[in-house]
Amino acid sequence: MQCRKSHLAFLPPLVSLWLTHRCCCCCCCAAAAPGHTVRQAEEESGVSAAGFSGPLDHYTGLIRDGTLREDEHQKAVMQKLDELHKTLRGYSNTPTSFFTKPKPPKGYYIYGDVGTGKTMVMDMFYSYVETENKKRVHFHGFMLDVHKRIHRLKQSMPKRKAGKMAKSYDPIAPVAEEISEEACLLCFDEFQVTDIADAMILKQLFENLFLNGVVVVATSNRPPVDLYKNGLQRVNFVPFIAVLQKYCHTLRLDSGIDYRKQNRPSSGKLYFLSSEPDAETTLDKMFDELSFKQNDITRPRVLNVHNRKVRLNKACGTIADCTFEELCDRPLGASDYLEISRLFDTVFIRHIPLLTVNKKTQARRLITLVDALYEHKVRFLHFHDEGHILMDDLGLKREEASSLSIFSGEEEKFAFQRTVSRLTEMQTEEYWLEGDRSMKSQA
Repeated sequence: MQCRKSHLAFLPPLVSLWLTHRCCCCCCCAAAAPGHTVRQAEEESGVSAAGFSGPLDHYTGLIRDGTLREDEHQKAVMQKLDELHKTLRGYSNTPTSFFTKPKPPKGYYIYGDVGTGKTMVMDMFYSYVETENKKRVHFHGFMLDVHKRIHRLKQSMPKRKAGKMAKSYDPIAPVAEEISEEACLLCFDEFQVTDIADAMILKQLFENLFLNGVVVVATSNRPPVDLYKNGLQRVNFVPFIAVLQKYCHTLRLDSGIDYRKQNRPSSGKLYFLSSEPDAETTLDKMFDELSFKQNDITRPRVLNVHNRKVRLNKACGTIADCTFEELCDRPLGASDYLEISRLFDTVFIRHIPLLTVNKKTQARRLITLVDALYEHKVRFLHFHDEGHILMDDLGLKREEASSLSIFSGEEEKFAFQRTVSRLTEMQTEEYWLEGDRSMKSQA
């Protein structure tokens, strides 16, 4: 055992703490910034949602006890969401009789810069809505599910007989009806449109959701009018913006502060340069220490994603040790990264190169990967070649990131800024502790 403890000297302080104690208690964390999740804020304040009358009362209480810092922009948004929370009491989109449906209240589309607390206020609102028919989803994952449903419905249609004209079939309305039966409230995190396949169906999909009484609350980095800006065939997308504005109030949450970058305890060094001595050896030791407590052996893993095989060369239990080539040089997408995030709570990525214009596609994949890892609270350790890539720690300032020539589209630049902010948060103590799924499963 003495030998194993000596190995901990190679690890970031929090990794050592986690390996020694396997404790998820957040008492070691400093006072929270408003970029926290609801659960983090509750853990640090020592109170639960049960002690408050609603989201605004909860938010005010967390400010009062010093867990959150006062932010007038957040408070103004929370007041609106608190009103909607009260309006939704007893609401259902199920028809009250054969002829009548209850009139749904308008939802909210909340936009602003990265790290300003949009997700936190939405999650706090969501936790107080008193209905089981609600869903809180990442927009990427939601649209993947929509496309799967569309494919399933198309496959279920009778095959066309030879010589017969196929009847046109539009599965979008039935899919919207399915979703409406499952939820009267949909909360979307990171509402962004970058895929033409999504862009072309959003108007019809959401129009049907709204007509079926679904209330939508969404967060985004962009105002509605800037969604899918400069996208292919945007003229066909623009009518969706009017639909969104008809059924959702638009709120701006932009205090000018990225709370993810405020002084929050670091988990230690979780990124390494290729020029650093023994960097590979250090990562190897970290993997060995983390995998020691896994009930598994180190081996390749093959993931089944939509009937495709995605091979990872080195994994042990809930830990994956990957290379940039494995994850971003191959034609992988959001569905692959979401499956990785579902199966693993710790991911190593080695040999991330300098992301130049020649690697624009790989850079997009890395952004999508980080989004998926962040959404599922996956712990992320990375090793890369010399040069500035995505980390502020490597000298890339946010002002420089916003004008990088590698990205020409507005959506890409916003996504890049979000990734820089998220990578900063992913190095914090609280993020690392929250990602320990083994303790959650025991609880």
